[in-house]
Amino acid sequence: MKKSLTVLFVLVAVFLLAACGNDAGENEIKVGATSVPHAEILEEAAPLLEEEGITLVIETYTDYALPNEDLSRGELDANYFQHIPFFETQKSDFDYDIVNLGGIHVEPMGVYSKSIPSIDDIQPGTEVIISRNVPDHGRILSLFEANGLITLADDVTKSEATVEDIVENPLELVFSPDVNPEFLVEAYENEDDALVAINTNYAIEAGLSPVDDALFVEGADSLYVNIIAARAEDEDNEDLLKLVEILQSEEIQSFITERYNGEVVAVGAE
Repeated sequence: MKKSLTVLFVLVAVFLLAACGNDAGENEIKVGATSVPHAEILEEAAPLLEEEGITLVIETYTDYALPNEDLSRGELDANYFQHIPFFETQKSDFDYDIVNLGGIHVEPMGVYSKSIPSIDDIQPGTEVIISRNVPDHGRILSLFEANGLITLADDVTKSEATVEDIVENPLELVFSPDVNPEFLVEAYENEDDALVAINTNYAIEAGLSPVDDALFVEGADSLYVNIIAARAEDEDNEDLLKLVEILQSEEIQSFITERYNGEVVAVGAE
């Protein structure tokens, strides 16, 4: 009888431990992010989430194609790496059932060159190396137009513009949309006479400052806000909403401003 009670006690203890483990697991969220600045910002937010009883697990990525795919498959609870036009294009192209839970920051796009010191020194026929990601094309071309280097057709939505929408190109710049975004820094290092439009997360990671090193850069009013994305079924998930609330908090937004000194622009809950 004593042996039976002992076995029963052990079984009950195992059951209770398993139940506790399940409860803890429900308060763990796994978020996919590119390493700079997204993962760094998440690391700053992790202790604040811990105070709310939520454990944050950060999965880092270098390939833009994977975080939405992994999110859609359920391998992530959310991701934090993409701006809104990229998000919308991915939803349309791959039929992802994902939602935007809120904006956190803007990474101003910059144009760099190893050998061209200023806009005035750009020579006719200069190659412009840009990302093969189509959602970035309108953003980059609008930046070139804003700096007087090209003119886009009046009837095109700027965020959707492509190279074919250029109607004036007095310097006959040659746009080459053939490079994966993670290799743009390598193109900058290897192509002395070219202009290279580099996403700020990759620029910062390589030690380039859009404020100090870019020939020209987007202003803080960019429409390309980086967001937290989740599956539609988790749109009201309390843990994910708490993540967004903390990332939009004064503490984290101040961290973004102070840590990146204008290279990443906090947008809060705007």
